[in-house]
Amino acid sequence: MPAIDLGGRRRDVGERVIGIVLFVCAAISVLTTVGIVFVLIEQAVEFFLQVPVADFLFGSTWSALFNNPQFGVLPLVSGTLWITLIALVVSLPLGLLSAIYLSEYADQRVRDVLKPALELLAGVPTIVYGFFAVTFIRPDILRPIFPSIGPFSALSAGIAVGILIIPLVASLSEDAMRAVPRALREGGYAMGATKHEVSWQVVVPAAFSGIVASFILAGSRAIGETMIVALAAGSRPQLVTNPLEPMQTMTGFIVQVFSGDVPYGSLPYLSLFAVGLLLFAITLMLNLISQWVVSKFREVYE
Repeated sequence: MPAIDLGGRRRDVGERVIGIVLFVCAAISVLTTVGIVFVLIEQAVEFFLQVPVADFLFGSTWSALFNNPQFGVLPLVSGTLWITLIALVVSLPLGLLSAIYLSEYADQRVRDVLKPALELLAGVPTIVYGFFAVTFIRPDILRPIFPSIGPFSALSAGIAVGILIIPLVASLSEDAMRAVPRALREGGYAMGATKHEVSWQVVVPAAFSGIVASFILAGSRAIGETMIVALAAGSRPQLVTNPLEPMQTMTGFIVQVFSGDVPYGSLPYLSLFAVGLLLFAITLMLNLISQWVVSKFREVYE
């Protein structure tokens, strides 16, 4: 009589159970995303039944919380893009240079200290960055340079957001550079290149897809930032080109509405979902661009 392999059967059953549990976890994640998108679209459709899509997308006046409200979202988009641009100007060079140092210059002991310390910046609550922008960046750094700056400005908010996303740029870029094979570096050194030349002419081009992806993801993170802009940028939706002026972002408007007493189901309430849907579409587009860049320019080493 053949022996029954009970251990093998138990392993098979255990593998099936683990597979089912993992599938359920993945399905919950997907269904959560689908549910969020469904709610946004459902409520946004109710809004667009009352406000034309063209007026929303191309209107230049946003006064959703006043009498005779207007819902031209361009001032909110302008404020969001201004702060994101300032944040990227601050974070991209600092993050990339930090990544190059950690990847190419720092020894292991220094890297073991600096990288966790740098990533600690990402763990600081964003409201702390907001207070930092209001109580230090604006009065102690910007006001001596720009005496006309007011208590709220896109510049101070953008600098604070830029500091927030430095760890994202540095960490992802450094991981991409560390993935470059050692043989490429040694080939550069064998041809007489200096460490600086190897870093900029060999390692950075080889890690280009990962670096660009980190830049795009950092921009997506800056666009979605809420508490810093709510505290430091102000709540005045306006189309201006001066970053010293207060501005309101899409996320800042959402915070303003939910901190007030807007009636449920009213037009200003429904405008939240229209703004949220536009914000979701922008961040989704940036993430898709990031994935395309990675797949397009990724180098495969054997």
